[in-house]
Amino acid sequence: MTVPPLDDDVRVDGSSELAGVPDEFQRLWTPHRMVYIETGQQPAPDACPFCVAPTMSDEDALIVARGKHAFVLLNLFPYNSGHLLVCPYRHVATYDEATPEEVAEIGSLTQTAMRVIKTVSRNDGYNIGMNQGKLAGAGIADHLHQHIVPRWAHDSNFFPIIAKTKALPQLLGDVRRSIAEAWPAS
Repeated sequence: MTVPPLDDDVRVDGSSELAGVPDEFQRLWTPHRMVYIETGQQPAPDACPFCVAPTMSDEDALIVARGKHAFVLLNLFPYNSGHLLVCPYRHVATYDEATPEEVAEIGSLTQTAMRVIKTVSRNDGYNIGMNQGKLAGAGIADHLHQHIVPRWAHDSNFFPIIAKTKALPQLLGDVRRSIAEAWPAS
């Protein structure tokens, strides 16, 4: 396939000629994640990795700490070195299904993980969050887990891919009003 000339001096023949051509995007190549994508991303209900992990040795399961209601393990498919997950032992899908004890321990373990990562890796910040449900991007949608991703100045991330467009279907005032009206009275 021959691509029309970009200008009088440049001609590109086929997409193979585009490799390494500078553009405005930085690319984060993560070929190790293909096994995760190709297997459908969601394990069989009896093979939930967050239910199986506590039955294994800490070393085999990549667990770094165990609490009474939750545990901390390394992400098998990390976005950055030191990417941790905090999971309740109980198989619940969303944060609102967690007990107050689970929520408290997930929070406490997250704080400790942040302190430990800072000591070990001297990172500059964190991305911390939970993707609730498959459509929201949860890799394992049926078992609640919180991500703790250490960040360093100038490290790679996925934001340049989407940074040029942000779709917000509602005005902020409308969103605030609907949430405030639905909030339970204290």
